Amino acid sequence: MNLAYRDVRHNLFRFVLTCLGLSLLMAVVLAMIGIYNGLVADALNIVKAPQADLWVVESGTQGPFAEASKIPGSTRDAVARLHGVAEAGSITYQTVEARHAGDTLRLYVIGYEPGRPGGPQAIAEGRGITQTHFELVADRQTGLVVGDRIRLGRNSFAVVGLVEDTMNSGGDPAAFITLPNAQILQSQLAPPAQRIQTARGAGLLESADTVAAVIARLEPAADPLGVATTVRQWKHLGALTQAEQEAILIGSVVDRAKRQIGLFLGILLTVSAVVIALIIYTMTMEKLKQIATLKLIGAPDRTIVSLIVQQSLALGMVGWSFGLILILLVKDYFPRRVVLEPVNAAALGGIIIVVCIVASGLGVRAALKVDPATAIGG
Repeated sequence: MNLAYRDVRHNLFRFVLTCLGLSLLMAVVLAMIGIYNGLVADALNIVKAPQADLWVVESGTQGPFAEASKIPGSTRDAVARLHGVAEAGSITYQTVEARHAGDTLRLYVIGYEPGRPGGPQAIAEGRGITQTHFELVADRQTGLVVGDRIRLGRNSFAVVGLVEDTMNSGGDPAAFITLPNAQILQSQLAPPAQRIQTARGAGLLESADTVAAVIARLEPAADPLGVATTVRQWKHLGALTQAEQEAILIGSVVDRAKRQIGLFLGILLTVSAVVIALIIYTMTMEKLKQIATLKLIGAPDRTIVSLIVQQSLALGMVGWSFGLILILLVKDYFPRRVVLEPVNAAALGGIIIVVCIVASGLGVRAALKVDPATAIGG
């Protein structure tokens, strides 16, 4: 006879309510793990999207993500001629707010040269940019659909395609436009400021031929570090390999947010462990009279230990299962991307098992000390 099973059946409603409460706690823990992973994934996605081997940036800067970088547009031709470079493309990055359907969209606008590195790699819906001006490919998270029109600066762009999971480290969804359009957008002033400049005689500002970076894909036999060293010999340019760019992005741009979420996750796990321990200990203390009765009729200690440990594990694993199901159902509704890998859920499950076993030890200690006479004494 399984005493743990029979005890759960006897107090089924209370057991289910306790499991539901634990499941909400587990869902919050899993959500924090997913947000942590999503933060890192978003930061790396934007730098991995061009599939570049080398980033050529302004000398003395750490690239277009950690610091502002401006280099002449003609740099691309010089980089393309280097030994070991298969192809190169200029690229710009800027954050823009635009009105659409009554809402304000915050977009991470990427300007690139069609036919060269830097553009969207996989179109999920629609097509890529084929016209020189006023076409746009957006991430699905923008809420835009193919056929929509959106105004960026003083120009209206037609949405011709959609991509997925392309956001910057701040969670702003990406929008791709051609490099000339991006340069014009970057140089445009808001209408009030434009009038002030005109009144001062500055006239209309023309888009300068500057870019944030030149990205290069190397030939299979080329050494990225060797090509980067060659670029650094030009005094006004710096170069970063793909690995260096990713390390800078994780180490500086998202480091503080990553550490903050990691610290909060650690606190949440500690609180969860304490809550589970208290629940299991309380459940054991409430059954002391029943445990005393078992001792009185000669039940061995291993039967009592098995009762407590099995109930503890059942409570923890049912709560973990419900929490996992809950977060999988709602994760797509979070404003930031939640990336939950199977290994994360399995690791949390392992932690819960350890916590339940340790917590049940407190209950076992109290149960083994109980005097069988208390079953008679009331």
